[in-house]
Amino acid sequence: MIAAAITVGLALLGYVATYLNSLRLSQRQERLSRLNRQLSDLYGPLFALTESNSRTYSAFMERHARPDGISPFAHETPPTNEEAAEWRLWATTVFIPNIRAMRDLVLKHTDLLRESEMPPLLLQLCAHVSGYEITAARWGQGNYDKHFSVVVFPGGELGAYAREGFTHLKAEQARLLRRR
Repeated sequence: MIAAAITVGLALLGYVATYLNSLRLSQRQERLSRLNRQLSDLYGPLFALTESNSRTYSAFMERHARPDGISPFAHETPPTNEEAAEWRLWATTVFIPNIRAMRDLVLKHTDLLRESEMPPLLLQLCAHVSGYEITAARWGQGNYDKHFSVVVFPGGELGAYAREGFTHLKAEQARLLRRR
C-alpha cells in the first residue's frame, strides 16, 4: 500500500515537473517569437532607415553647405533657386520616402512597441511626415515658398531610440537563444 502511494506520488510529481517545464519552454518560445517579430518587423527596419537617413543627410550637407560650412537654409543669405531645387530633389527622392517608410513601420506595427504607450517622439515623427506631405504637395503645384515640414524631425532622438531598441532586443534574443 505504501509502495503504491509512493509510486503514484512520484508519478504525479513527475507529471507536474514535466508540465511546468513544458510551460516554461512554451513561454520562452513565445517570447523569442515576439522578439524576432519586433526585430524583423519594427526595430530592425526602423534602425536601418534612421541610420541610412542620417548618413544620407550628412552626405547632402557635406556637398551642399555653403563655403562657410553652414546650410543654405540656416544662413543669413536665403538659399538660391539652385540650392532650393537641389534640396527639393533630395527631399522628394530620398528623405520623404525614408520618413514615410519610418512612419508606416510605426503605424503598421504598434503592437510590437516595447512601451505600453505610444512614445511622443514617434507621434512627432508621424506629424513631421504629415507636415512634409503638405510641403511636397505645394512643390507639386509650383509653390516653393516653404522648404521643410511644419513639425521638426526628431532625428537624433529617433535614431537613439531605434538604436537602443534594436540593441536591447538583440541582446535579449541572444540570451534566450543561449538558454535553449
